[in-house]
Amino acid sequence: MATRGSLKAFQESLAARLQAAAGSEAPSARLSFEAGDDLWLLRLEASGEVLPVPEIEHVPLTKDWLVGVANLRGVIYGVTDFSRFLGAAPTVREPGNRLVLIGQPLAINAALLVTRLAGLRNVAELEPIEEDASSAPWAREAWRDRAGRVWRELDAARLLAQREFLDVALQ
Repeated sequence: MATRGSLKAFQESLAARLQAAAGSEAPSARLSFEAGDDLWLLRLEASGEVLPVPEIEHVPLTKDWLVGVANLRGVIYGVTDFSRFLGAAPTVREPGNRLVLIGQPLAINAALLVTRLAGLRNVAELEPIEEDASSAPWAREAWRDRAGRVWRELDAARLLAQREFLDVALQ
């Protein structure tokens, strides 16, 4: 009987913690990464895994920012060079490059090739700034850090909904 009481107490405690978490503010921690010279933040719930860059197979007749496809644990992912997609120079391949899987929460097999991870950032420690009207439609908010660098938040769902991002074929 003591076990049932303990289990019941555990379940009640867990339910109370989940309810408190649901009612609290959105987490302020963001995954941060560099794509060329741009600095990006991504909500943790929007990101899947972060992986070292595996072998990537080129796909012919696609835009230059689509690096190709990669087999990640038996699942094929489209790999986009995020820097190149943004109109900057292609990502220089080095050991610090990473793949950020952004489509997993939406059941889309999409990965971004990024220059390097920059760890976790707490947006509560950054100064919010106004973005100009020319900002990408998949960019949410922007912040400035103590060093004066601008960080933009990537809205993965919006990016994955953009025809420009999904239309990879050369025309």
